[in-house]
Amino acid sequence: MKDLKIALVQMDIVWEDREANLNQLDDMLWDADADIIVLPEMFTTGFSNNSKELAVTMDSMEVMWMHDLACRLGSLMIGSMIIEESGKYYNRLICAFPDGEILTYDKRHLFSLVDEDKYYTKGTNRLIIEYKGWKIFPLICYDLRFPVWSRNVEMAEVMIYVANWPEKRQAHWNHLLKCRAIENQSYVVGVNRVGLDAHQNTHIGGSAVYDYWGEEQLNAGDKQGVFIVNLSKDSISQHRERYGFWRDKDKFEILD
Repeated sequence: MKDLKIALVQMDIVWEDREANLNQLDDMLWDADADIIVLPEMFTTGFSNNSKELAVTMDSMEVMWMHDLACRLGSLMIGSMIIEESGKYYNRLICAFPDGEILTYDKRHLFSLVDEDKYYTKGTNRLIIEYKGWKIFPLICYDLRFPVWSRNVEMAEVMIYVANWPEKRQAHWNHLLKCRAIENQSYVVGVNRVGLDAHQNTHIGGSAVYDYWGEEQLNAGDKQGVFIVNLSKDSISQHRERYGFWRDKDKFEILD
């Protein structure tokens, strides 16, 4: 079965400057070679509550930039940005496929500690992607803390979290990524930013990949860059067949 090559893009996001961020990504990704390229949460602006001022629409230049880059590189592009739709604002993860298709996921768990829930509308639906023979389950930052919403009932082989996770809670990031991998018997990819935001929050990256055992396959450290990992479909299939913990999972329903 075909392996999957994923590029984790760890960047210092320029605060609320869409043009500067797209320009630096153009430089970073000019000759990128990966099946999937993953960008951080709100990669065009940084994690900002200025939703009304910064929001773009689904036919915007920023979304078309993802579309065009996916087509040029032949890669699935994944990352979130601030989107306005029908008078509401969303922290929306956009999946731009190389054939031109675009799928979306709106962040479910809004970070009330900094009032994200006052400026954005939460999502209600999960997204499972089928791509190159793999099932992929993308989520956004704070979703990582909620194992019920993250529960991999569809048996996706790869879970992806895009984030702006601050240094002060870096240990939580590390532990939670590992936990989600073990409990779901899945590869888990976490892509974080680096640098200082306008609220003086320091981000030290730590973008990482864990396998279905919870073993770290990659850690990007605290540097800006594009980091590549190859995931084995045969390996995870054999693991799940040998260790069928997933067969004993609980059934549940999310009501809200």
